[in-house]
Amino acid sequence: MRTLIQTLLVPLTWVAKKLGTAPEVNRDAAAQAEVDRACEALALYQFWSCPYCVRVRREITCLAVNIEIRDTRLDPEHRRALIEGGGKGQVPCLRIEENGETRWLYESSAIIAYLRRRFGE
Repeated sequence: MRTLIQTLLVPLTWVAKKLGTAPEVNRDAAAQAEVDRACEALALYQFWSCPYCVRVRREITCLAVNIEIRDTRLDPEHRRALIEGGGKGQVPCLRIEENGETRWLYESSAIIAYLRRRFGE
């Protein structure tokens, strides 16, 4: 039953994302290009109807960062990678590659704090 409810909420979360979130950070082209390069080392593992994932995606939009979104419900390979790399299938999870090492950051509040520290102005 819960899966059905979450499935029905997907269109609502999409509309809320499109209508309720605007970028709060404005960068010049050079600064945005630098941020985009830094984001190539990041990937967000999530699924669309998860309310915690919605919070993180809204923050990504507000910070104007381009992070690859990997849906663990729609793609079994992403779920497998999340479990093998991070140790559990919990979402949201931010995969961070820094200095040749991979780190897996769980919990929406921790992910948002990391993104604000790194990309907030």
